[in-house]
Amino acid sequence: MRPLGEAQRDVLGAVPDLPLADVSLAEALGLVLATPVVAPSDVPPFANSAMDGYAVVAQDTQTPPVTLQVLEDVPAGSVAQTSVRPGFAIKIMTGAPVPSGADAIVRVEDTEPGNDSVVVNATVAVGTSVRPAGGDVVTGETVFEPGVRLTPPHVAVLASLGLPSIPVRRRPTVALMSTGDEVRRPDTMSLEPGQIRDSNRPLLAGLLAELGADVIDLGIIEDDEAVLRDTVEKAASVADVIFTSGGVSMGEYDLVKIVLRDLGTIDFWQVAMQPAKPFAFGHIEGTPLFGLPGNPVSVMVAFEQFARPALLHMMGAGQIFRPRVAGTMDEPIATDPAKTVFARVAIESTWEGFIVKRSGGQNSNILSALARADGFAVVPVGVGELQVGDPVELEMFRWPEGRTITQALGAEVFSSVTQNG
Repeated sequence: MRPLGEAQRDVLGAVPDLPLADVSLAEALGLVLATPVVAPSDVPPFANSAMDGYAVVAQDTQTPPVTLQVLEDVPAGSVAQTSVRPGFAIKIMTGAPVPSGADAIVRVEDTEPGNDSVVVNATVAVGTSVRPAGGDVVTGETVFEPGVRLTPPHVAVLASLGLPSIPVRRRPTVALMSTGDEVRRPDTMSLEPGQIRDSNRPLLAGLLAELGADVIDLGIIEDDEAVLRDTVEKAASVADVIFTSGGVSMGEYDLVKIVLRDLGTIDFWQVAMQPAKPFAFGHIEGTPLFGLPGNPVSVMVAFEQFARPALLHMMGAGQIFRPRVAGTMDEPIATDPAKTVFARVAIESTWEGFIVKRSGGQNSNILSALARADGFAVVPVGVGELQVGDPVELEMFRWPEGRTITQALGAEVFSSVTQNG
């Protein structure tokens, strides 16, 4: 069996970069920056008030209470027509430009407004409640580096910069299919003996949507060599990546293996991991293909360990692996010492750290335990059994990616992937 890290390295080294594109702000969420973003102007572009109140000369407030004459009222979106000088103030709303001459803002709660005057009941220092120009971002500053995957806060920062377009690697298009005569649509009400509903495509479609990929759903492909061949060839012509599920084990009727070997350069691996030991990877007419197992939990584990990092790597992301944290077992788990095992676990966060229990049965067909899980307990090769109180590494598949190639697989792997990928 192939070691898991070796298989991950080979996959990452064999997938291509996606093409560069300039997209609008509305299209940028979830994509990865391809070049640095340099601020074309200050944010905010002018000094403005952080409070509703009065723009004053701070020195006037040193012996409160003090009465100041009010020159005018400046709401947000307006600019003062006069300057503040000692003995005077300008009423101002949050976000409005600070008038010239003023060096502090007194909040309205610390004042007693009159007709043309205001009584200030608090002392303020120079700069109080003033947001300086460039206080967030300065002109010429590199705001984000390439490889950053854009979240809503990133998009908000880009919006504040007024950029006409965002340089990214474009969104991947993934062709998705399930295989097997026994597989039926999820909405099938009544099953014949030997039939199962397709849970793999909905699972993968959701994982891909979460990742930001565009999905071409090719449906359920029967165990017919000609139909499967035509479908795979069509997928290679329209997609950046192909996903199949099922038909990659050692069975006599696994036609996927036959067709893929005929059409492309595909390796079928027995990876030293559980679940998801059977796995296929290669290319059909230059398009990467991931041949995932048939059991749904195996599909999820294979997606997380191979497909998700590879797609993010193709998109140019720096962090491509889910984060891992330390936890403590609250019940024993027996595993196969010859494999890296991904146990599905419920994780309780306490003051003492993360406490870990199985989320249900650990067979690769038990989806309900996966749905109840907060992450994987990663049991390395050679361990075999965890007891109560033992430390365990947790892969948090509900958290955003948080590890680079180097952090996950080592410096030598990063060098190899950079040269080949």
